[in-house]
Amino acid sequence: MKDIMRVKSSISTDVETLLNQQIKKEALSSSIYLSMASWCARNGYDNSADYFFKQAEEERMHQLKFYKYVLDMGGMAVSPEVTNIKLEYNSFREVFEEALEQEISVTQSIKNIAARCHKEHDYVTLEFLNWFFKEQREEEFKARRAVELFDVIGEEGTGRWQIDKNVGQIVYTEG
Repeated sequence: MKDIMRVKSSISTDVETLLNQQIKKEALSSSIYLSMASWCARNGYDNSADYFFKQAEEERMHQLKFYKYVLDMGGMAVSPEVTNIKLEYNSFREVFEEALEQEISVTQSIKNIAARCHKEHDYVTLEFLNWFFKEQREEEFKARRAVELFDVIGEEGTGRWQIDKNVGQIVYTEG
């Protein structure tokens, strides 16, 4: 029966596995951003908390987009278990540095899926991934600019307040 089901799927088992791993990575990202929002809120960085709440919601939307794609292609999407989410951070800056690392990790994971799709000539999934590449370019830009605020503004005096005030105003525009 499984072989019959596979014929009905437009994606290989390897690509399906990678897409399900990406679903988990997106769920993990959403949970990490919720944790960051919580840390920021508890430490008085309300604008940054709002920024991370929005990021968490966006990652959840990405998770569902991958999930639906797997189902649409006749595959089996798996709802992931997410555990071991970091709750405490050593500094305000560390929160944003880890957010940037998370975005870079997500981009690399999507690149790995694309590489597999190239190998298999899975152009439909490649086309689907193009939306995510554009999205990741924006996400990495915003995360990088947020970290750069710490260098430009500095953390002394009212610096952290200024960073918190400006983080939500970072916008990516294609050049």
